[in-house]
Amino acid sequence: MSGTDAPLTISVVICVYTEDRWEDILAAVSSVRAQSHPARETLLVVDHNEALRDRLLKEYRETRDVRVLANAGPRGLSAGRNTGIAASRGEVIAFLDDDAVAERDWLRHFAEGYADPAVVAVGGRTVPIWASGRRPDWFPEEFDWVVGCTYRGLPPGRVRVRNVLGGNASFRREAFDAAGGFATGIGRDDDKRPLGCEETELCIRLTRARPDAVLLIDDRAVIHHRVPEVREHFGYFRTRAYAEGLSKALVARSVGAGKGLESERRYATRVLPAGVVRGLRDAVLARPGGAGRAGAIVAGVLTAAGGYVVGSVRARRGAATFSVAPVDGGAHG
Repeated sequence: MSGTDAPLTISVVICVYTEDRWEDILAAVSSVRAQSHPARETLLVVDHNEALRDRLLKEYRETRDVRVLANAGPRGLSAGRNTGIAASRGEVIAFLDDDAVAERDWLRHFAEGYADPAVVAVGGRTVPIWASGRRPDWFPEEFDWVVGCTYRGLPPGRVRVRNVLGGNASFRREAFDAAGGFATGIGRDDDKRPLGCEETELCIRLTRARPDAVLLIDDRAVIHHRVPEVREHFGYFRTRAYAEGLSKALVARSVGAGKGLESERRYATRVLPAGVVRGLRDAVLARPGGAGRAGAIVAGVLTAAGGYVVGSVRARRGAATFSVAPVDGGAHG
């Protein structure tokens, strides 16, 4: 905190890359500007798209609390986030997806988590907004991470976790001083391949650098995330699960399988079997989608495992690598 009575200052970083999400971007910014705990600033980091950057500069040219920046690093989400971190001025940096809107008390719940000085990161709950208007019958809640949302199996309330989820998360500035920024080469690159895990790798690296660090998820810090129609299909589900396996292999190669797969083992041995049983029970009771959900869980596990095996082989051969650079925090003050 900057003083005993001064409110915690929070900068919000929104990484953007396409004009196709123009209305979503405007909605995301509006939701930040309406927070009950006001953001110090909103940083829109544009990923190598001059037309979008020019359009946003015109849109917010008279809006003092919104700043538009170009990604200063290689193409991709991680470098965009690192650009935002370096340019930000808040004591805490929060991240919001460009196709999501935050509830009014989102930042207030984040700020409350930082009342404990040991807390270095606070994440929230991400709720899907399905393009079709409702969850597909076959789509298991245990796999909502496939569409960037909070999944069944995470504990409720405000709880300590190994890692926060990147589209709805916040970190103290000192976290990046201690651990460096998001790794490039591991996360999304302009949506060409639906990789992930860059926030997992960062959080594990952070707790290694700061063993006393506490990371929390508070399920009252809610955002609503748009799920486009293409991601409601099994083809995307399978592709994303495979990509998660590839990403997890990189993380395990970096931090060791013990820590890199710690949460995943609990998820695979407890949460997923319970989901299969629930789906089969629903099928017996003639509830819609029960058998499909059970089958999707099994398919998702096998596909992710296949990706992990392939990713592990590539990592051992040196064909798949990622890098971590320090984040220049010279802009804050």
